[in-house]
This record gives sequence, C-alpha cells and structure tokens, in this order.
Amino acid sequence: MKLLKCPKCGELFSDSYKECPFCAEDEELAQGGKARHGRRIQRQKSPSIGGPVLVIVIVFLAAFLVYAFFGDKISSLFEKTDKPSVEDVTPAPSPTPDTSVTLTLDQQTLTLVEGGSTKLTVSGADADWGTWVYRALTFLVISCPCALVISIPLSFFAGLGGAGKEGVLIKGSNYLEALSQTKTVVFDKTGTLTQGVFEVSAVHHSPMAQEKLLEYAALAECASSHPISKSLQKAAGGALDRSRVTDIQEHSGRGVTAVVDGVTVAAGNGKLMEELGVAWHECHSVGTIVHIAVNGEYAGHIVISDVEKPHSRDAIAALKAAGVTKTVMLTGDIQKVADYVARDLGVDEVRAELLPADKVARVEELLKAEPEGAKLAFVGDGINDAPVLSRADIGIAMGAMGSDAAIEAADVVLMDDDPMKIAKAIKISRKCIRIVHENIVFSLGVKLLCLLLVALGFANMWMGIFADVGVMVLAVLNAIRALRVHNL
Repeated sequence: MKLLKCPKCGELFSDSYKECPFCAEDEELAQGGKARHGRRIQRQKSPSIGGPVLVIVIVFLAAFLVYAFFGDKISSLFEKTDKPSVEDVTPAPSPTPDTSVTLTLDQQTLTLVEGGSTKLTVSGADADWGTWVYRALTFLVISCPCALVISIPLSFFAGLGGAGKEGVLIKGSNYLEALSQTKTVVFDKTGTLTQGVFEVSAVHHSPMAQEKLLEYAALAECASSHPISKSLQKAAGGALDRSRVTDIQEHSGRGVTAVVDGVTVAAGNGKLMEELGVAWHECHSVGTIVHIAVNGEYAGHIVISDVEKPHSRDAIAALKAAGVTKTVMLTGDIQKVADYVARDLGVDEVRAELLPADKVARVEELLKAEPEGAKLAFVGDGINDAPVLSRADIGIAMGAMGSDAAIEAADVVLMDDDPMKIAKAIKISRKCIRIVHENIVFSLGVKLLCLLLVALGFANMWMGIFADVGVMVLAVLNAIRALRVHNL
C-alpha cells in the first residue's frame, strides 16, 4: 500500500482510493449530506528534547575542557604575585598631630589602624576556582532528590501491599492517606454489623394459615435478592413457581407489591401499609417486622430475626482505641430494633427507619459537623448503600456478601466482611503516613546539614555521595517497614 498526497488539501491517503476521500468528505459536509466515515492519517510531531540536551552537554564539556587546560592561567589572573604593603601612610595634616592612620595590606587581609588602635579589618579567601567548582559539584550531588522521589511512593506501595495481605483492599494511596485521618465511622446495620442471615421466628395476627401467609410473602419477594426476601423464601419451603407472580413493583425502603394467583399482595414495613391505606398492628417483638396485606386487607405480620456478627462489639471497641471519636449506625429497620443493636454493640449514635436518600442526608449532616482535617468513613454492603459510599470521605464495602454496586462505589473493600479489619486498616494507614513523614524529615535534615558542612569546607564529595545515595538506601529500608502490619 502506498500513500499519496492530495494536491488540494495536502492530506495523505491510501492508493486504494481513486480520489482523495477527505476532499470528498468536505464536499458532502458542505452539501449537508451525511459524511462518509474515514480516518485521517495524521502525522503528529512529538516534541524533541534532543537539541537542548545536546547544547547543554556541549556547553558543560567545553567548560570542563577550558578549565582542564587553562585552569592554572585563569587562577593566576586572580592571584597577586607581589604582596605590597602600605605602612605608615599619613594623610593630609590633621588638626590633632598625635592621631595617625596606618593602612596595611597583607596578602588577603586589609587592616586600618588609627591612633594606635585597629579600626577595620577585612579578610577574604583566595580565588581558588578548583575548590569552589568542587564544592558546587558536591552541592549538586547532595541536592539530588532521589531519597524523596523513591522512598515516599515506595512507602505508599508497601502500605497498600501490607493492607492487601491482611485482607483489606485499598484502591489508592490518596484513600490510604484519608483513612489515616478518620475520626467518625458510620455503619449500616444489616450485613455490616449483623450477619445478614435472617430467620423467620414468628407469625402474628394472621387470620389465614401460617403456611399460606408465608407462601404469599415469599412469592411477592421472589424477585428480590435482599437477605429478608431470602429468609421468607426459605421459610416458605420448597421451590417457588415464579410464573404465579406478575406485576411486581418495588417500593424503595418500604417493601414490594405483586399479584400472586390473581390476588394483590403487599409485603413491607409500616410505611408501606400507611401508603396503601391499610390499618396494621404494632409488634412488640425485637426483630425485623414484615407486614402483609392481601387484597387491601391486613393479613398479619412476620417477625424476622438477625444475628450480630461475633466480632462487631470488639470492632467498635477497637475503633475507639484506634482514635475514632464517634461511631454512628444508620438503618432502615424500626427504631426499637436499631436501639437494641446499638446499645448491645456500644455504638454512640443511631438513626433508624431511614430510606436510602435519608441515609445520604444524614451523612451530609455529619460531614458538615466534622472538624477541619477530620474524615468520615461509611461502612455498608447493599446496593442501596452505594450513594452513601460515594458521598462519604471514605467508603468501605463488604467484599464477600456485598453487592457489586457497593464494591464498585467503595474506596476500601474488606475481603472477608470482618468489621475488625476496619480498625486494622486505620492503623496500617497511620503507620504508613508516619513512615512517609519520617523519610521526609530524615532526608531533608541530612541533606541540609551536609550542604552547610560543604559550604563551610568541612565536607567533601564522599559526604555528598552519602547524603544522596546513602540517605536514599536508608529511606528505602525504612519504607519497607510498612509491609510489617500483621501485629498491628
């Protein structure tokens, strides 16, 4: 294939075309027709840095050659072969005959004596070009930022690797840094502090058979993947014929409605019953309550109990020991259940009966109340938690039981759903940031000290090499400490 150049537009095109496709395309655009799809072969000139670099190299090489061959002659221009001295120089007659002025020039020292006392002494060093060029090159070696450029990213990489080894996936070094500043942790309840494994424990106020009520509820919830829906399907027993269900409508944060065998069934919380105009009965049992209405008539409610995770209480205590000042629980469950769980786990504050949008609003309020420099982390697992995970400073999702939307929106993922890993992640991040600060202070401190010693003539090139390469090696060895996080 050959490339031809169009004499009209100057573009290159393949010889498989009879005429320039770009000129034809421009003509079609001018006539208002649909432009034919084509790709222009554009030659982009990448910026070249070879010229300036070559000039700099030539200049430095020329300066080196000039100094090598003519350095002695240049230095001799600044040296005085004769060491004249001026003594007993008496200026014009003075009204006071006893006052005399003596000006003495001794090598590089100028002394002014008046009336037998020294008034002014000025001294300077010889113009030794070799010494000052040597010091300048030593300055250049010491000021090389290798220690900072290598050790700081390596510290973050080691911190991310150490966290990953402990089952905590952190998606970037910026989230690792923000995690170290976390002062408030907000939890979702179901699947985060509790196992999310629900079981039907009771059926109350039902005029129909318990098995029939459970079957209606399970069929209405058959299209949902929520743990409560799965518990209802498990309680109903046997395989469900989903062809019996039509017109399923989900009411976010309230429940579902569906038509089962031609009968309208609603399953949800008290808000859904009020929305449908169905009078419902309050339940005094502790657990999640699912109210059922059949053809607009109240058919009773189902009590579903959840189990706390075995490490949830210890996780809250570990967070407070790690420096977290406030823990909050947000849930869509009823207030009575939320208060019971929060009191049992030691959570500082609880907000219940919230819709997904309400959780975002509560997080917004908490963010405004945060002091400057403090970060807020939200821990969730469900698809409804994705907006809150995105809004919080740090979003932490459960990786095992969590939904794909929550994992995608989160900044940190706990691979085994253990809430104890939240406190460990905070400790890992703080250790990593502490190592970064140590490397910065150590590198800059040693370099500034060596620069001062070189300027005063107390250090040589070997000291400069240590300040560059030696400090870099020590900073890298210190950065590797971020991998040792198992015992935090």
